[in-house]
Amino acid sequence: MKKAIVEAVTDCVNALEQLKTPQNVAFIEKMALMMAEGFACGNKIIVAGNGGSLCDAAHFAEELTGYFRSERMALPAIALADPGHLTCTANDKGFEWVFARGVEAYGKPKDLFVGLTTSGNSPNLIRAFETAKERGLKTIAFLGKGGGKLKGVADLELIIENFTTSDRIQEAHMAAIHIVIEMMEAEMMAKTTIGLN
Repeated sequence: MKKAIVEAVTDCVNALEQLKTPQNVAFIEKMALMMAEGFACGNKIIVAGNGGSLCDAAHFAEELTGYFRSERMALPAIALADPGHLTCTANDKGFEWVFARGVEAYGKPKDLFVGLTTSGNSPNLIRAFETAKERGLKTIAFLGKGGGKLKGVADLELIIENFTTSDRIQEAHMAAIHIVIEMMEAEMMAKTTIGLN
C-alpha cells in the first residue's frame, strides 16, 4: 500500500504542476483580473458543476461570500446547488436544463459564469454556457480530459491534461481556484476596491 500511496501523491503533484505552465499561469492571472474588475463594477459570479465539481462550485462561492484569508466585504457569488431548483427543473424540463435555468434566473450582462466539468461533455453545462453567452455573461471553463465539447467555447479555459479520472483533475481545479482568489484579493486590495469589515 505504501507504494500505491506514493504513486497517488505523485499523481497529485503532477496535476498541480500543470498550473505552473505559462498558459495556465496566464489563465490564473486573467481570471483574477476579470473577477476583480467584475466585482468592482458590481457584477456577480455564478458557478456550476456536477457531483464533486458542484461541491467545488459551492466551495468557490463560499470563499467569496464568506472569507478567504482575511476579513473583507462579502462578494456576490452563487453556486447553482439549490436542491429545490435542481429537482424541479430536472423533473419538469430535464436534467440538461438545471444550470441553464439558473443562469437565466440570476445572470445579467457582464456577470461571470464559471463551469466546472472534468469531461467538458456534460449536457447541462454545455446548455449553461450557451445561455450565459446569449445573455451577455463572461464565461470561464475548468476542464479536463482534452476539454471535450466545451473546449474553445468559454472566454477563458483551464484544461488539466493526462488524467482519465476526475479526482486528480478536480484537485488541480480547486488549487487553481484558491490561487485565483488569492490573486484577485491582492489586486482588489491594491486598488482599494474592497475594504476590511
